[in-house]
Amino acid sequence: MNCFRKFLSLKLVLVLSCVSLHLSAAEDASPVWERYDESADLQELAQHENQSMHFKLLNSKVLDKNSLWAPFLDELSAFAASRYESLKPLILEKDIVSIQRAVANDELTYAELTTFYIYRIREIETDNSRFINAVIALNPDAIERARSLDVQREQGREVREESMFGIPVLLKDNIGFDGLPTTAGSLALAENRTANAFITNRLIENGAIILGKANLSEWAYFFCNGCPSGYSALGGQTLNPYGRKLFGTGGSSSGSAAAMAANLATVAIGSETSGSILSPASANSAVGLKPTTGNLSRTGIVPISATLDTAGPITRSVADAVILFNAMAGFDENDLAMPLISENFALIYRAISLDGKRLGILTSLEDNPFYQQAVSLLTGKGADAVSVSLNAPRNPRFSELLGGEMVRDLATYLANFSSSNVSIASIVELQAFNNVSPSLRAPYGQGLIDMMSELDLDAVELEALRGELQTTAAGQLEQIFSSADLDVLLSINNRHAGLAALANYPALTIPMAYQENGRPIGLTLIAPSFQEQELVDVGLVFERLIMARVLPEGFR
Repeated sequence: MNCFRKFLSLKLVLVLSCVSLHLSAAEDASPVWERYDESADLQELAQHENQSMHFKLLNSKVLDKNSLWAPFLDELSAFAASRYESLKPLILEKDIVSIQRAVANDELTYAELTTFYIYRIREIETDNSRFINAVIALNPDAIERARSLDVQREQGREVREESMFGIPVLLKDNIGFDGLPTTAGSLALAENRTANAFITNRLIENGAIILGKANLSEWAYFFCNGCPSGYSALGGQTLNPYGRKLFGTGGSSSGSAAAMAANLATVAIGSETSGSILSPASANSAVGLKPTTGNLSRTGIVPISATLDTAGPITRSVADAVILFNAMAGFDENDLAMPLISENFALIYRAISLDGKRLGILTSLEDNPFYQQAVSLLTGKGADAVSVSLNAPRNPRFSELLGGEMVRDLATYLANFSSSNVSIASIVELQAFNNVSPSLRAPYGQGLIDMMSELDLDAVELEALRGELQTTAAGQLEQIFSSADLDVLLSINNRHAGLAALANYPALTIPMAYQENGRPIGLTLIAPSFQEQELVDVGLVFERLIMARVLPEGFR
């Protein structure tokens, strides 16, 4: 009997050892991205009722996703799946203040926070049922940077809760960072290793960790006619986490917004010329702030239009948008759009009363139930609703303005900021570059590049066109705001983004609801130039009342 018991005991030990080894092996197994046959997915998308969802490809033909996390294999191997799961309650959907408190309470380190996001990016991007192509590159020094910040904190550095210190941020890949190429999604800039943009330097000075680069609509969506938003030759097709094959991502800051939806970083930065923050932020149930052009530097950012371009935060909360904006702000003497007000311009996150605030309510949206619910919530807190009418169709010459300025401003960028590895110096040379291999470099064509190559606008004509379009747009909004004595105008998604851009009015979009099919919808607030504080004040009240944002299914 004793021998039998010893035999059973030995057998149990062996079984448990095998189970333990199996679990350890499973936990340490490193996911690897492998290309798959996309044809079935593309055939399904070809039946989509929305022509813009008829994708020609999903994954980039040139990017090996394994290269994104290759610099971190040792750290990822040591970062157990169990630790990843245990950190989710401390990180997923948490704002900056909450994360800083977790670090202060020794529940989390900046190195773990950074590794968590890289681990999560790999988990999602190696899963053919979940990948979203939101990230185009990862900073190989991100974890080491986080460790150095952990050391500073351990040595007594005081870190404010409302600080970007130790916080991982994704940059849209038209924003310069000297640790990675700045590509605008184009193969023509694949090796554009250039200096930090002004706002990148500000982020680093404030302790932020540049996690990597977010995918985008190539050339900030001023490239092809009728092509899907979120596509770039380098990054592939960005997909919307709320419906990967159902909803578009909006553009052009598609990767920044999709990354926020899926919690691939704490915060992200986009850029806007006309709707490129508001559109993807609202489409991905994120907060997007399009500042007044001139409040944040554009130096070192691949341009479309010196008149309209601006960078801006894309986050999951108004609070984080304020913190991120303030960390980027600062006077840049090299950006001629910046007034002296920008030297000390900062936003304040504060709770205010809406008593007496006059909100413009568009009569064209009176039948939208989500919009009307938002109005009811705000008027219930003391705001005055003022009905206004706004009919401002897109000026047919708007594309000419953008095209004329991109011809001029891109040439200036390529001459002054691009690296010696870049072979193009103009729009015409970009057109020729893409024509060498159009199926790879421009599968949807390059209709807007072709248009720009044929534009015949001299500097005087371009300036006259700019003045005409801006004066008209500013006059329309100024008339509405002054005649109704408005503080803020309420819209939906990027419905009036072009008008706000031309008038140089800032805008803030906030998650408002989900339609019956699950598509996110945002409430968008518009205010006069340099009145971002009005947007933040009203936006904070609305955000607290609505609490609409939820993490998408499949990404929890």
